[in-house]
Amino acid sequence: MNNNIKLHMIGNAHLDPVWLWQWQEGYAEIKATFRSALDRMIEFPDFVFTCSGAAYYEWVEQNAPEMFEEIRQRVQEGRWVIVGGWWIQPDCNLPSGESFVRHGLYSQRYFQEKFNVMAKVGYNVDSFGHHSMIPQILKKSGMDSYVFMRPDEHEKQMERSLFWWESKDGSRVMTFRIPISYNNWTANDNEDPTRYKALKVFELAEKHEHDLMNFFGVGNHGGGPTIGNIQSIQRLQEEYRADRFKISSPNAYFEEMGKRNLDLPVHTDDLQHHASGCYSAHSETKALNRQAEHRLLTAEKFSAFSHLVAGFSYPATEILRGWKNVMFNHFHDIMGGCSIKEAYQDSREAYGESLNIAAVSLNAALQKISWSIDTMKDEIQSLSKDVDWLTWEQKDAGIPVVVFNPHSWEVHAPVHVNRMLKGVSDDQGEAVEYQIVRASRTNIEDKYDTVFMGRIPAMGYRVYWIYKDKKLPLTAVGQQALVSEPYALENHWYRLEIEPHTGHIKRLYDKLNGTEVLKGQGAVPIVIDEHHCDTWSHGVFEFRNEIAKFSDAQIKLIESGPIRSILRVTNRYNFSVLQQDFILYRDKPGIEVKVKLDWQEKHKLLKLSFPVNVNEPEATYEIPYGYIERPVNGEEEPGQQWLDVTGNTGADDAQRYGLTLLNDSKYSFDVKDNDLRMTVVRSPMYADHYGVRDEFGEYMDQGVQQFRYALVPHEGDWRNAEAFKKANELNVPPIHIIETYHKGSLPQIAEGIRVSASNVIVTAFKKAEDLDGYILRCYETDGKDGETTIEIPVLNRKWTMRFGKCEIKTLWIPSDPEQAVSEVNMIEMPV
Repeated sequence: MNNNIKLHMIGNAHLDPVWLWQWQEGYAEIKATFRSALDRMIEFPDFVFTCSGAAYYEWVEQNAPEMFEEIRQRVQEGRWVIVGGWWIQPDCNLPSGESFVRHGLYSQRYFQEKFNVMAKVGYNVDSFGHHSMIPQILKKSGMDSYVFMRPDEHEKQMERSLFWWESKDGSRVMTFRIPISYNNWTANDNEDPTRYKALKVFELAEKHEHDLMNFFGVGNHGGGPTIGNIQSIQRLQEEYRADRFKISSPNAYFEEMGKRNLDLPVHTDDLQHHASGCYSAHSETKALNRQAEHRLLTAEKFSAFSHLVAGFSYPATEILRGWKNVMFNHFHDIMGGCSIKEAYQDSREAYGESLNIAAVSLNAALQKISWSIDTMKDEIQSLSKDVDWLTWEQKDAGIPVVVFNPHSWEVHAPVHVNRMLKGVSDDQGEAVEYQIVRASRTNIEDKYDTVFMGRIPAMGYRVYWIYKDKKLPLTAVGQQALVSEPYALENHWYRLEIEPHTGHIKRLYDKLNGTEVLKGQGAVPIVIDEHHCDTWSHGVFEFRNEIAKFSDAQIKLIESGPIRSILRVTNRYNFSVLQQDFILYRDKPGIEVKVKLDWQEKHKLLKLSFPVNVNEPEATYEIPYGYIERPVNGEEEPGQQWLDVTGNTGADDAQRYGLTLLNDSKYSFDVKDNDLRMTVVRSPMYADHYGVRDEFGEYMDQGVQQFRYALVPHEGDWRNAEAFKKANELNVPPIHIIETYHKGSLPQIAEGIRVSASNVIVTAFKKAEDLDGYILRCYETDGKDGETTIEIPVLNRKWTMRFGKCEIKTLWIPSDPEQAVSEVNMIEMPV
């Protein structure tokens, strides 16, 4: 043995609070595991325990306060080492960028408050892959190193177990991949498993010529280090030398390795792939997650804005509760769709609570603003419903509708009001074109709604007026009129043709650029067999076993008017039905598609295919707080709200052109050559790890689901398509409140923020956790350095600052106007 090499023996208990059991069982197991770890400390004075997951500590604090005090004492002694700095060990591909920030914000502050320490080491030992913006998020959340295990060596070969991991902005963390397992591990029944594994890892350390960590302890369902584990290590220490197999912690390991100035490789990619099926398993959980993340952020923004302009009481406690539910459901076995069926009733309830908390907070904030807007008209003396039982309109004066935009840029978007109207005007009294559309209700003759296009200021609002009986003469005319045919739609930008017998897109023509967008049929619903996959799709990285396409098309023009036209395409396969509503707006580029799927298949997967008409294609995916280019090799990849394929087109291959696909609830995609595909649904059994399948197995994603996607053809690349902004607009449309007449201090139009650079997006605006003032979080989207001027009129603040490429900035805006705006880290502490 090399006399200079040693192993840091890491005593841990991998704790899945939910997997083949529900969270209530996980709750009990965490208490038992923590008790066991404390017992080991009494029995073995040199024993050190490592544990992550702020949620677990909070459970113990609430349910076993005496044990919590013991843990506090051991933390102060340095024998109980807190790692991770996040609420649980989440899926590290699917939560939003801001969600990863919240894991650090709430968890690190919790650890600081309760234990007077913060985690120094990021720790996700069982998560199924890791997006490449994690280094920046870790660094700005107080952590400068990272531990993971998946993908394993057989899934991703890497030069070393220890390396630097660097994100696009240049942030770098020392990163360690756990060899063999985070648990106890048995490969040979004739040997002591602790000894056997330790010697195997020691061989690897000698090969790498530096120390490694070796993890031990019973895991998954908790347990942690056993008496036998520690006795085995003691025997190794006696046999080889005590410091060769040192009971240690990740903190101690990284501190020691950081002092050695090792020449370590630098990794700048994400860390994939493991369990590719988890990007699409259990569609409902993923859709609820997307909705809850966005609604909480929107509630925060308008709660802060409403507090400033109307004195609204900011609901900090409620919003924190909402985020805790969402963060818990990010746990990799929940978010990854690989837990038991009963666990998804629990996650449904938790997401429901968060969505309701956000909805109640948001509504109260918006209505506080809308009630404070001056909407009184000279001819109105008092409120009365003499004229109409449904609205407060009098004397054909109209009723105000306050439309809110949560984004940090102006949006031009449809507003859908559940009334049948004769007129619409803006805040200046200018008539606005509208369209009568079928409502969801069938109430005698009352079964029609109204849609009009609103233009709403950034993170602000605008009042529109709706009229029950008064018709208004239009003075402004929009773009070229919509053309609606039985199998085709056309506007100023595109001509979209549907093939009658298949229901697939036959042609999508970009009129402004003179380009055929697709090379072959598009929106093709392809059924893929995956009987050979377990729930995770372990060892399967491509889904290409095509067995059928949805067919038997029925096509119907269901809307045709001055605002938009809709072609409904209905396809069938076996007992499954796919309904796609292709929507073209007259004054808004892009093709929006509203989908309703009734899925009745088992061990099958459905993809929508879009072969983009380009050569030398390049695929770019949105990842949390960033983007990444990946090979066009057909491998299943995780993504967020958009995916783009761009390449060369034209006779000389000089013109750059592409197609961006937006979505509101999907996370799984692949691109093979120029064929862009979105995975819509998978139907494996629940928690099937290559088990013996029988007639009692339960299958996920059976029945009806609904979602939206959109196609944005563009010249240039995804930046020209404004992919980040358009995806957020699809996910978070304007919100409106139907108001009445009243005096107020606020104007009928207000802008909440101004950001000079188009490549800087604001994701969060909230009250600071304990600083006096507000937090604004922004990130650079396009990979370009530059200066940006930001203005918040209601705070009378305006400042200019520089953003590096792909940089995430957290800014503190003090309530005291004499104090300058300053940058803080993601846990809202000085940089």
